[in-house]
Amino acid sequence: MKRSGMIFGVIALAIILAMPATASDIRKDIGEAKYDRAVQNLLLALSDQNTNDGLKRSAAYMLGELEAQDAVIPLMKVLRSGTDVRCRVAASWALCKIGDQRGVYAVKQAVRFDDNRKVQIQCAWYYNLYVSEGTFAFSPSESAPTQIAERR
Repeated sequence: MKRSGMIFGVIALAIILAMPATASDIRKDIGEAKYDRAVQNLLLALSDQNTNDGLKRSAAYMLGELEAQDAVIPLMKVLRSGTDVRCRVAASWALCKIGDQRGVYAVKQAVRFDDNRKVQIQCAWYYNLYVSEGTFAFSPSESAPTQIAERR
């Protein structure tokens, strides 16, 4: 009996994961008030100085999935001045996913001016993936194995 329940649960989870929900679907399904409360809690986790980096990354990811417009400025702050590289990369992904012009511009500037090569490369990758395909070309050379060139 337990085994069949477990198998049913795994099948149900696989079906749910196979049908991705958009941010507007989520907002409609859970209601505006719950959506707003979820965004506010995620913003609190993102901006709290006592929050560990793993929770900040998760908050950035979920804010991107929810396409939360209220998160653009806090995510830009994480991208610009975050201490953890993985948090900054998550913020760049979320900003590209949200698609707000201010955030997209911040990601494009991070490709050019960020002091961490990993952040530059990931920002270029997400910009190409979510904003404008082909904007950045990756052209390796002997001196720079991951050279990024802006096409547009």
